[in-house]
Amino acid sequence: MASRFGRTVTARAVLVTCAAAVVSVLVTAVVAFPIALREANQDARTALDKEAGLVAALLGPRLASPRTRDEEAALRRLSSMHIDVYVIRSGEPDRPGLPRRIVDMVAGGRAVAAHRATVGGEPRLVAGRPLPNRSGVVLTEQPDSGILRGLTARLGLAMLAGLAAGLIAGTLLARRLAGPIRHAALAARRLSAGDRAVRLGVEAPAEVEDLARALNDLAAALTTSEGRQRDFLLSVSHELRTPLTTIRGYAEALADGVIGPDGATRAGQTMLGEAERLDRLVADLLVLARLEAADFPVELLPVDLRELVGTAADAWAARCAGAGIVLRTELPDGPVVVDTDPGRLRQVIDGLLENALRAVPPGAPVVLAVRPEAAGAVVELRDGGPGFTDDDLAVAFERGALYQRYQGVRAVGSGLGLALAARLVRRLGGTIEAGHAPEGGARFTVSLPYTSRTSR
Repeated sequence: MASRFGRTVTARAVLVTCAAAVVSVLVTAVVAFPIALREANQDARTALDKEAGLVAALLGPRLASPRTRDEEAALRRLSSMHIDVYVIRSGEPDRPGLPRRIVDMVAGGRAVAAHRATVGGEPRLVAGRPLPNRSGVVLTEQPDSGILRGLTARLGLAMLAGLAAGLIAGTLLARRLAGPIRHAALAARRLSAGDRAVRLGVEAPAEVEDLARALNDLAAALTTSEGRQRDFLLSVSHELRTPLTTIRGYAEALADGVIGPDGATRAGQTMLGEAERLDRLVADLLVLARLEAADFPVELLPVDLRELVGTAADAWAARCAGAGIVLRTELPDGPVVVDTDPGRLRQVIDGLLENALRAVPPGAPVVLAVRPEAAGAVVELRDGGPGFTDDDLAVAFERGALYQRYQGVRAVGSGLGLALAARLVRRLGGTIEAGHAPEGGARFTVSLPYTSRTSR
């Protein structure tokens, strides 16, 4: 538990604020301590000079007579302040220890301002005042006596106050930050458990607001994605069930002998067609599942788009003619070479043509076009079918989106074709767009760079 507490935001916020408070106090002390010490020493010198003047005024008229009680009391007071008083009579101090230079200055009638000097082998503050007849008084005091202790005590108090302030501020800050983070963690756990209704309140600071918005956006995106997945699975299950129902019906009829020898061939052809439809659907699902994998096979080769699209048009010409659809090509005079996978690109073109033949009415055109551009080449398919609305274009390449919109309204496939085409083009390093065709229907534009890398 203690180890976990040490890793929490609360503990770290408290530690950081306490450390910041202590560092602030120490930095302030480093800067202010010399200044305070200098000022304190200056105050001590001023006070010693003042005491020297008072002692000189008190003892001067009475040097020739015995000390009075007032003088004794004053000397005792000075002694309690760790101040020693030296009396100079006729040029000689009453006891040894004073530097001769100071004795001569005072005896010569010169005042000695408070300063540092060595008295009796120890550093002291010394101040002297002259008196008549080569006499005088000299006061000495241990320098910094009490000053360092006072400053150190104040520094200790400041550090304790800083620690207390840091502890309080850190606790308040930690509560302010840890609360939303704990709520976000709880929301994330609820999301992982499947609760998509969870939402967080957006509150300051900005980072917490960003976290709350991100989690709310994630919950909304998961809700949308799962809804689409559910709809997609429903549509795929319907697509799987329809051919399975047909196959099962014919199989039961054959098993019960309802279909005679004359109808067996037709029943077999129907079952084969439905089985092929199932096979295509399962193949599309497998390709979609593998497209995001790193091992999806894509082999880039120099490919002449003019030749590839012309070959595709030749292959689809008979089928289009059988459906009464006019298939045209718009190809440049010279080759248009790009680095791409010819098999995968042909898979895209075939899928788009499959969708077009399902939706385009007889007599309407389908156009396959190739054109070079500055950044790359374009393969375009246009048709004269019912086309898309602007809302359709926004979701054209999402799995099952158009299937859900137009099921029962017009001929639709499994809802996988356009999603598969978009992912294939992306893996080829290109882009695909849906739009409105001048022929009145849909337009699909595949843009491929001349030198391409596969893109996951």
